[in-house]
Amino acid sequence: MNTPAPLFGHLRELFILTHSDPMDRIDEESQTPAPPVTFTGRKTLVAAAVAVVLIAGALLIRPARTGDDARPPGPSERAASAVGMGAPAAAVDLTALVADREKWVARHADDDASWAVLGSAYIEQARRTADSGWFPKAEKALKRSLEVRPVEKGNFDAMTGMGALANARRDFGTARKWGELVRAQAPKRWTAYPVLVDAYTGLGDYKGAQKAMELLLELRPGLAAYVRASQVYRDRGWREDAVVSMEQAAGAAKAPAEKAYALFRLGELSWERGDAAEALRQYEGALRTDPAQPEALGGRARALAALGRSGEAVRDYRLALGRTPVPQLARELGELLESLGRTQEARVPYDMIGSLAARDAQNGVDDDVVLGLYEADHGDPAAAVRRLSEEWLRHKSVQVADALGWALHRAGEDAAALEYAKKATEQGLRSADFSYHRAMIERGLGDVAAARRHLQETARTNPHFSPLRGPLAKEALTAIGQPPPGGPEHLQPVTPWVEPELPKPNPKPTPKASQEPKAAPSPSGR
Repeated sequence: MNTPAPLFGHLRELFILTHSDPMDRIDEESQTPAPPVTFTGRKTLVAAAVAVVLIAGALLIRPARTGDDARPPGPSERAASAVGMGAPAAAVDLTALVADREKWVARHADDDASWAVLGSAYIEQARRTADSGWFPKAEKALKRSLEVRPVEKGNFDAMTGMGALANARRDFGTARKWGELVRAQAPKRWTAYPVLVDAYTGLGDYKGAQKAMELLLELRPGLAAYVRASQVYRDRGWREDAVVSMEQAAGAAKAPAEKAYALFRLGELSWERGDAAEALRQYEGALRTDPAQPEALGGRARALAALGRSGEAVRDYRLALGRTPVPQLARELGELLESLGRTQEARVPYDMIGSLAARDAQNGVDDDVVLGLYEADHGDPAAAVRRLSEEWLRHKSVQVADALGWALHRAGEDAAALEYAKKATEQGLRSADFSYHRAMIERGLGDVAAARRHLQETARTNPHFSPLRGPLAKEALTAIGQPPPGGPEHLQPVTPWVEPELPKPNPKPTPKASQEPKAAPSPSGR
């Protein structure tokens, strides 16, 4: 940074004043000798000169923060650090960061780095508020960053941001392209790998997701890596590994928002294995740590419903929808109200699903899986099949396979449905929803034994997985009943079993102690 000319002028005058002979200084206006400077006056001028130099250094030489800097980071700095690390940011910090960067880029339109930070902050705002209206703003900011510094010049922050944006919109094919582009140009840049793990998972490439996760752990172990490791292990059905990795993520968290997110994810893992009480404890821990944590309130509602605390569950669902209006929460609230016999009230959240999905579609978000499941159960199953068949062409994940299989079953096409149900359940993910769907499809095909097996798996995994379908699963298992005693008929022997006659042992006689063994002849014959 250049020093302003007036400041240099003042410094020069003070230097001359303090280092020259008093008789040599002439007043330029009067052309008369200036009065001599006393010793006390000289000390004052020297002190003033030193003060000016120190002030100039403080203003002009502003070192970047280091780990030894005692000053605490401000809200926008905290949010920028979290966003850069792929971690959740506190709501107040995120608001400060957005305001700060918006003000900055308004005056510095060619600052590609600030545009990239602003785009990533918009994505995090969308996650925290469940308002997809932030996504077009994020796309505009990231594209502006790429205009100033294009892909060819290595604008990795903006490229990674574009990948994260595509994942948030559930456009996993586009996310994969951005992640692989960053990886091709900079294989050691760790920020590409969280994008790739999420993209490969959404596309159903679970081997690719695991490989990207392992590279991420190698390059940058920390919160983002442990969260992705837990996700990969969960998808493989390795529950204990998933929990350990998420506990590591909680240990690596450096801010309340990060800790709360890890606790929420631990709650999700507890919920999926049927431990509603433990899930509730984790969700409440997340809310105590960060009261603005967006997902934990919906999780708490789900756990309360499973524990029979329906009134509190309805309250929390409504609060969650007020804070983070997403189609999945509306579907869960509608089904809870329907299970309680409050069908008229259930129409309100059910009607919200379509409006929320339409809003998301305008902002480029893919809600086809939750829409397809809703249509299959509460609307037009044939329309659900069409919607989810198109989704399957784009994303071959287990979630899409399960939803399409269920829609086909509801449309009366059980033979085709079973093929997709197998794709959903054979990957390894242990889901009560998935096993219930497969059991109902097998029951429709008349395979009672397989239906019983998967209904029992549903009960072992999470008997409270749905306030509507959970009781239906119990009723179906009761109706099927237990298999007849003795096992299947084709495994029974035709004739009674007779013990075979085994040959008696015939041990070799042992030599008597008095008999000495003959010596072997020597090779020479002697």
